[in-house]
Amino acid sequence: MNESPRVGAVAGIDELASFYADPPDGVRANMIFSADGAVAFGGRAGPLSCPVDQQLLRILRSFADVVLVGAGTARAENYGPVRLTDGQRAQRRREGRAPTPPIAVISRSGELPARLFDNPEQPPILLTCAQSAARRSLNDDQRQRLWVAGEESVEMTRALALLRAHGMHRILCEGGPTVLDELVEADAVAEICVTLAPKLAANQPVGQRLSARLPEPVTMRLEHALACDDYLYLKYRR
Repeated sequence: MNESPRVGAVAGIDELASFYADPPDGVRANMIFSADGAVAFGGRAGPLSCPVDQQLLRILRSFADVVLVGAGTARAENYGPVRLTDGQRAQRRREGRAPTPPIAVISRSGELPARLFDNPEQPPILLTCAQSAARRSLNDDQRQRLWVAGEESVEMTRALALLRAHGMHRILCEGGPTVLDELVEADAVAEICVTLAPKLAANQPVGQRLSARLPEPVTMRLEHALACDDYLYLKYRR
């Protein structure tokens, strides 16, 4: 019998973080939406966020073996290497994991933000297809790890299999919405963490989303609904 979900208010990030300390062995997605359903404002999720949400993002990263993101989101948000606190890095070492998780970007163009190369000890992973790798000579860039996950396009199931083959089982997906759609269609999402922002953003087109190919919606189980400073933090699990 499933336990009832925790519903209520939390005082701040310390209390909130305790509800995310059991990451699934699989894909955990983390997304933010405005109260009227937008995933971004002006092409970025940042304007919808708040300090507690940003702190939660960093905490979720500390639990992950790899952070998975689409190239459009990586460029729009100007992604750089993951930065964790000394305490988080020490905890990961005690658990036998790498001090920080790498960023894995799904991209056919291979165009990554320059900040991703700031730390040579944390090279990004480029998940691309064979056709793009050959046409754009992506193998020539030694600053990144190039993994081919498909012939003409990046196949999500192959991309996830590559990550797992390299020991990256706790996969944190930070979007964008197109990547999330593909993960859902691949039946790969074990958990989704949703931040509902107390903001109205109107229609904000993001990505190149196509019609869903699911035969029916995927049912999830609510684990918690926690309010903090007018933001609502939801966690659903398979």
